[in-house]
Amino acid sequence: MQAPSTLPRTHARRLREVWRSSGWPWRDMVEADLLAGGWLERRIDTEGRETLHVTDAGVRAMVASRQGHRSARQPHEALVQHVAALLQREGRLVWLGLSLRAPLSRPPPGPTPEAGHPAGPEADARSRWVMAIPDVFSIRHTTLEDRLEPVVHEIKVRRADLLSDLRKPDKRDAYLALSSRCWYVLAEGVGEAHEVPAAHGVILARAGDPPALEVVRPAPVRPHRPGLATWMALARAHALPAPDEVAQGTL
Repeated sequence: MQAPSTLPRTHARRLREVWRSSGWPWRDMVEADLLAGGWLERRIDTEGRETLHVTDAGVRAMVASRQGHRSARQPHEALVQHVAALLQREGRLVWLGLSLRAPLSRPPPGPTPEAGHPAGPEADARSRWVMAIPDVFSIRHTTLEDRLEPVVHEIKVRRADLLSDLRKPDKRDAYLALSSRCWYVLAEGVGEAHEVPAAHGVILARAGDPPALEVVRPAPVRPHRPGLATWMALARAHALPAPDEVAQGTL
């Protein structure tokens, strides 16, 4: 039986899906692996219907996988918090993990509508809007709309995550569509500036406590005013409390 700490991510996700569901079988190799390893078991009810159930070993595997994921996220979250704190010291308002709708000027890859068969408003909407969740989103604390300067910082502490982003032009374009500047913050050893498209700035986070941030390529500046969709998202969310606000809350 495979040790819980080495359970692949796909298999751990399937265990969570079975745990939260009615347990109807998928009949695929992921399910076969989990059954053979003892993390799932089949049960047949009185009417002959088969369902899947997570065993005690499966529960332990889910917990171990969650703890491993949390440990892997710690360096990422630490660098996110460090970047956010530096932005706050500059007097900026900061949001973490904000979900934003971004307009794209180019349609997604795929077949174009045939002549005489327009795509219609729904297809047009799909071609121009995507959801983006930047690690750090910030604006200047100002009352002048032209000086808001919205900025996106995307944090990468694992090379696999950087390579994943480089394969997703829509994701990168969404960051550009939401900001006047977009930065990739790379932990030391994760990647080189030349690998990141020129439309994005690159900051290197050198190892240390706290890490030293070095601008290795400035981010191009573009005029940008946040749209209504962005303002609505900001209105529903909470900006990161400034350090002095956190201290005041404990008094």
